[in-house]
Amino acid sequence: MIKGKVENIKDKIDGNELDLSLSNLTEVPVKDLAAFPKATVLDLSCNNLTVLNPEFCSLTHLIKIDLSKNQLVCLPDEIGQLSSLQHLDLYNNKLKKLPVGFSQLKSLKWLDLKDNPLEPALAKAAGDCLDEKQCKQCASRVLQHMKLLQEEAEKEQECRLLKARELEKKKEAKQREKEAREKEAQKKKKAEEKERKRKEYQAQMATSAAQEQQKKKKEKKKKAAQNQGKKTASECVPKAKRYICSLFFSLLLKLLLLLIVGVASVIAVCQLTDLRKEAFCVPVNVHFEETVRWAQGLDVVQQVIQKISDL
Repeated sequence: MIKGKVENIKDKIDGNELDLSLSNLTEVPVKDLAAFPKATVLDLSCNNLTVLNPEFCSLTHLIKIDLSKNQLVCLPDEIGQLSSLQHLDLYNNKLKKLPVGFSQLKSLKWLDLKDNPLEPALAKAAGDCLDEKQCKQCASRVLQHMKLLQEEAEKEQECRLLKARELEKKKEAKQREKEAREKEAQKKKKAEEKERKRKEYQAQMATSAAQEQQKKKKEKKKKAAQNQGKKTASECVPKAKRYICSLFFSLLLKLLLLLIVGVASVIAVCQLTDLRKEAFCVPVNVHFEETVRWAQGLDVVQQVIQKISDL
């Protein structure tokens, strides 16, 4: 029988007792045992067991278990699931301590922990188990001791949870602060970027306005120059016309004066000199006399003559 293999396990059952002692077991055949729930008393003494698998704790029908004279160094944390267990023999093993879940064995009435290298506090709580009374007291004291240890463990667990929560809160707070700083930095960066773009836009607009103003000034100067040119041209044309007209009238007046002077000279020659009897002066004199007569017939001329006479 090696590594938990048991042949003809049914033949080892006597009533409600299953005897697997001295079977050279290194593992407990849990699946085989689970097939016989009526076997509530299990004897596994004098084997080579070093540990119990957590599956062993699923045998909740067991009332009495004998694990004495093995090599057990620890018990599974799930041992508290053996809710029907009343009698547990762990004599002569290598146990130093018991799992906290041991305190859940509320039905346990009898316990033997002799010849185990127990921790001092647990050894003191267990005491001796030399008779039925002492073994019952051992079970009671050990359960009480394990309950205290469980309470301490729960407190420690609670403290660890509180510390973990505090650390988590601090971590979350630091993360929030970091996110807030990053958000503020990002906000500041965006504001700076916006301010930079605004300044660039203002500078661009100012440059555009200056260029537009310069363009308008150039256009204004150009228009003023054009207008001045037009004005000068328009002023020059009338001046030239007036000059030409003045020159023309001056020449015309001079010609007229020359003509008058010439005519007057001819008339004077034909009237006052001996040439009046010449052939070319006769028509001149005739026309002169007719003109004088005609002028004397005018009222204006008569008035002028009268005023001259009065003088």
